[in-house]
Amino acid sequence: MVAVRPWSFPASAMPVAVTLAYLYWAGHDVNWVNGLWALVNIVVFHAAGNTWSDYQDYKKGVDAQDTFGVHTLTSGMFAPGEIRRLSLWLLAVALLGGVGLLWRTGLPLLYVGVGGLLCTVLYPALKYRAWGDAVIFMAYALLPTVGTAYVALLQVDWTVLYLAVPVGLITVAILHANNTRDMQTDSRVHIATLAMKLGGRVSIGLYCFEIGVPYVWVLVCVLLGIFPWWALLCWLSVVAAVGNMRVALGYGQNGSAGIARLDELTAKLQLMFSLLLVVSFALAGGLG
Repeated sequence: MVAVRPWSFPASAMPVAVTLAYLYWAGHDVNWVNGLWALVNIVVFHAAGNTWSDYQDYKKGVDAQDTFGVHTLTSGMFAPGEIRRLSLWLLAVALLGGVGLLWRTGLPLLYVGVGGLLCTVLYPALKYRAWGDAVIFMAYALLPTVGTAYVALLQVDWTVLYLAVPVGLITVAILHANNTRDMQTDSRVHIATLAMKLGGRVSIGLYCFEIGVPYVWVLVCVLLGIFPWWALLCWLSVVAAVGNMRVALGYGQNGSAGIARLDELTAKLQLMFSLLLVVSFALAGGLG
């Protein structure tokens, strides 16, 4: 449980949960078994991705004793071989679950599954070349929403992409907070994350953009009739978002230490924002 970093699981679980709640509100006949299966499976995929990324970061020297964040390998808590084996076992379980869900649904799910597998395996290498943010948006926004809609309905409902933007941006902000904090230590091993390309001030601005836009997006979708008025419940989490922005804006004065836990705080914001959306769609659907 320590090695897989469960605090980060809202990034993968919430897109699926929000999509299922949205489909229920939209009046679809949702296959809840398939939907819950997809929810569990993407979390296992996420756990495999976390451990694989940690192993690759340690192997490349990105994670060291003086870096922030994960210390499962740098502290000697686990041996590199243990983390690698755990990652491969988790990936095998996720693939087995994916094959079972493919058997229950149909061939279109294969494309989503292959996309998710490639994102998991290739993420470390792409992150080192400033593509990590794009991969995360693909893996934890676009693919989960479309894939969940397919397994729940046995057809694709492209309107779920309206959900991918707000939920996905906050998820990307988790990674961006991590990479902004680690810019100095990452530079020692000659990698190039998006945060390093942009620099500290612009990166902090981008982080605030990523957690601020979702609220505006939901408001616009409500005004356009795409989401129910109940969706404005997600604005109850705006206080936490503003708190995160204040932490982020302290980077100029406090440096990396000041945003050491910003990735974890952003994951908590993701959980709060998305759960409120789930509740709002459930209430709107239940009340007609």
